[in-house]
Amino acid sequence: MIPNTFIEIAGEILGDTNFGLSGSEIATKLSAYGFDFNISVPYPKSPFPSDGSVPNKRFALKRNIEAFKPEQQFKIIKELCELDKFKGNLNVKDLKLKLITRFGHLNTESDSVNEILIDETKHWLHGYSDSLKVYESALEKLKNGIFERNLLDDLRLSLELLVKKILNNGKSLENQLSDLGTFITKNNGSKELGNMFQKLVEYFTKYQNSYVKHNNKVIEEEIEFIFEITSSFMKHFIRMNK
Repeated sequence: MIPNTFIEIAGEILGDTNFGLSGSEIATKLSAYGFDFNISVPYPKSPFPSDGSVPNKRFALKRNIEAFKPEQQFKIIKELCELDKFKGNLNVKDLKLKLITRFGHLNTESDSVNEILIDETKHWLHGYSDSLKVYESALEKLKNGIFERNLLDDLRLSLELLVKKILNNGKSLENQLSDLGTFITKNNGSKELGNMFQKLVEYFTKYQNSYVKHNNKVIEEEIEFIFEITSSFMKHFIRMNK
């Protein structure tokens, strides 16, 4: 279960006076979850009672969340953290990471791919808008269960666009291996690390050529690995380029 102390903190962050959900948003969104899960929330309407029983909107949010089962609480807090209004909010980002790290076993809708790694990669890709846009396209396909060659096409293109931007050239991914090794060495990476990344990119390219360019049949079980290794490439390259 999710301890009440965590729900208290989640309520404080998500219901923050200046940057959090409004009273009407809290009532509307939690009522909708109540409808979905057939649960009555204590404060389904806004404005909240003015008799002193509800001191503030954060209190209402916390009590509404407490009405749900642990798996439902996980889903609600996670989805509230992912609302557009919280983009760039570091406190909300940290809350979501703690939720996934500590209570990920409650996630009944979990994608096999590492969510923390994905969130971190998206964070690092800000500033590389072309690559981020294609990366998010691949992620959207993954979330919706669209396991087709276009998903891996997007991943490959996202990595290629990032490497082109960092190395300031127009080469295809296959032709970046030497330049990539030089880049890693110049940025205080070891020769062995450079060789490893060259090999990984080479294998990535060969995999794509075999299963994407020339064959529509993608092995679904391997998509998690491809997604995560691509994300790791991106994070490391961007960090080295700082």
